Amino acid sequence: MVGWAIALHGGGGEIPIDLPDERRIPREMALRHCLDLGVSALKSGKPPLDVVELVVRELENHPDFNAGKGSVLTAEGTVEMEASIMDGKTKRCGAVMGLTTVINPISLARLVMQKTPHINLAFAAAEAFARAHGVETAEPSHFITLENIARLKQAKEFNRVQLDYTAPTPREAGDSQTGTVGCVAVDRAGNLAAATSTGGYVNKMAGRVGDTPLIGAGTYANHLCAVSTTGKGEEIIRGTVAKEVAALMEYKGLSLTDAAAYAVDQSGPIGTCGLIAVSANGEVTMPFNSTGMFRACATEDGYSEIGIWHNN
Repeated sequence: MVGWAIALHGGGGEIPIDLPDERRIPREMALRHCLDLGVSALKSGKPPLDVVELVVRELENHPDFNAGKGSVLTAEGTVEMEASIMDGKTKRCGAVMGLTTVINPISLARLVMQKTPHINLAFAAAEAFARAHGVETAEPSHFITLENIARLKQAKEFNRVQLDYTAPTPREAGDSQTGTVGCVAVDRAGNLAAATSTGGYVNKMAGRVGDTPLIGAGTYANHLCAVSTTGKGEEIIRGTVAKEVAALMEYKGLSLTDAAAYAVDQSGPIGTCGLIAVSANGEVTMPFNSTGMFRACATEDGYSEIGIWHNN
């Protein structure tokens, strides 16, 4: 028997050390709330797959994170949400992309896993699948916050695609606020699961798909570990960062901590990559090479952490 463990993230990037309290505190409170939710679920014996879905749903419902309700806007001023989920024991997985009306993309990703012979469903077909299965939806306007309208305007003014917390100019650093979300969990029996959800980049081309819904890049789980990444999607895809952690453990015999650190530093994008991971033995690690990463974790032996920057 091993102990349970859980970790979750709210995205990473150039999070300024002087992030104003009104922007920092609600996110820290949300992380604490979601961590407590996940810990309670694990303690009550819920399977890790249920736990990661539950936690990511809660993060999707929080408007300050770049997923679900808080999703950032494309160059067209629209929302295109992505999510994926994976069960480590069976390697069953599901993913969705290009969603515009689904309130909780992570739950639709799980439905794809359970109700279809496929792994990925996208855009209009994914929306139709959601409607056919009675998944909760809302008008696209539900997902569009005033803050994200302002962020798109800033990004357009500076003609750039904006990653998570990175602001268009140093002058606007206090306004960089959202990030991909994810959760990984392991139960006392060593069963593992991972889930990730996002709204993508500010001012991205409509139709662009990132690492989040790609198994092995943004999300991965097997019998050794469960991983959820955050950062510059194109580079994470090239490095198959989530799978890299599992591969280093399996083929090089590295510990979870060493494998995750290597994957972030060597395979991930420089200065914009982070991940959360748990092992079948109940270990947990949350490395990142960006300025900060909203993160939280807890283990059965009593360890817990909620942090944003390095050494905090």
